[in-house]
Amino acid sequence: MDRTAHYMPGFGNDFETEALPGALPQGQNSPQKCAYGLYAEQLSGTAFTAPRGQNERTWCYRIRPSVKHTGRFEKIALPLWKSAPNVDPDVISLGQYRWDPVPHSTEPLTWITGMRTVTTAGDVNTQTGMAAHVYLVTASMVDEYFYSADGEILVVPQEGRLRFVTELGVIDVEPKEICVLPRGLVYRVEVLEGPCRGFVCENYGQKFDLPNRGPIGANCMANPRDFKTPVAAFEDRDTPSTVTIKWCGSFHRSSIDHSPLDVVAWHGNYAPWKYDLRTYSPVGAILFDHPDPSIFTVLTAPSGVEGTANIDFVLFRERWMVAEHSFRPPWYHKNVMSELMGNIYGIYDAKPKGFVPGGMSLHNCMLPHGPDRNAFEGASNSELKAEKLDETMSFMFETRFPQQLTAWAAKEAPLQDDYVDCWTSLDKKFDGTPGVK
Repeated sequence: MDRTAHYMPGFGNDFETEALPGALPQGQNSPQKCAYGLYAEQLSGTAFTAPRGQNERTWCYRIRPSVKHTGRFEKIALPLWKSAPNVDPDVISLGQYRWDPVPHSTEPLTWITGMRTVTTAGDVNTQTGMAAHVYLVTASMVDEYFYSADGEILVVPQEGRLRFVTELGVIDVEPKEICVLPRGLVYRVEVLEGPCRGFVCENYGQKFDLPNRGPIGANCMANPRDFKTPVAAFEDRDTPSTVTIKWCGSFHRSSIDHSPLDVVAWHGNYAPWKYDLRTYSPVGAILFDHPDPSIFTVLTAPSGVEGTANIDFVLFRERWMVAEHSFRPPWYHKNVMSELMGNIYGIYDAKPKGFVPGGMSLHNCMLPHGPDRNAFEGASNSELKAEKLDETMSFMFETRFPQQLTAWAAKEAPLQDDYVDCWTSLDKKFDGTPGVK
């Protein structure tokens, strides 16, 4: 297997790739006999009858059919990886919360054992909602594989570099990049440079897609050409291995005698991909006022209600601030969406102190939030010249469902108990007289 990561550009494309010449059938999907003695198998990411523009499937040509990649299942416990619904009666999720970076562990942690759930929303059993996690990874998975039947996995690295060795190819990711691993895809995670820490959005619902641009038109925001899907790469190794499956919130392990990453060729549009966040082209106000943060949407997962997302992945990166006679940072607001934010690096303009790289915050639905006093006073009184908001990159997992805190997030993670006090020093400026204060 070529362990170098190679990619094909485009979002939602119908790709074809082969690691051995002639391994990919031409003109049909399921020949009576495949080249090299391979098995033909379809991996479907949507219902067979989904509309053409939403239908996703990939044909795989593999050394063994995937029925050979699992045996008898044994249920295992991963107590810090939770799924919705997970409502702890001893935890209050109603409030404004912020965390310092979760410290790295001294014990070896893999992708599976290093996952820590912060919030859950919706219901994994009805395939609605999401979960937000922090991962702490210090050790590579060796002859160990994983896949989730519960949803697709959006990975946002904050420290370290990871390699996802998947059935359909190899993806390397580092901070300022993201990747998405589809539901049902088998993979192994290796540490390229550690320790590794980052954020995960586990999407139970419809797959992430690019948002409609409306009057923005055909360009800017996330452009399809910047998404990279791996080329075919396979392993032909006979060695005792384990496959762990996440299914309806529970974890099950199965023992096999070979590597399941044996897809020699594939074609289709259901595949993993990566994206460099530095290629995101933001749009914004060029005269006055501050648009809704939806203009910073990189990805959206539909809910079935037009315009209301199951999840939005939103990016706040470097950009120019030029609006005249306007309050430039995010304004005070409360809305129906629940917002979990993470800081990849730098300073977030609405919270110049306290929201540090690796940290998180949660503002649940209909909970007011906005700039702290220092940010408000600074933005209200600064000279409004063109200014580059530089060296900053934060993101948001936003969902239509209330996000419920886990016991770990409420009691073990480094919660900032004084976060809500950042607004107490805001003073009343109203005195009944007209004019700008």
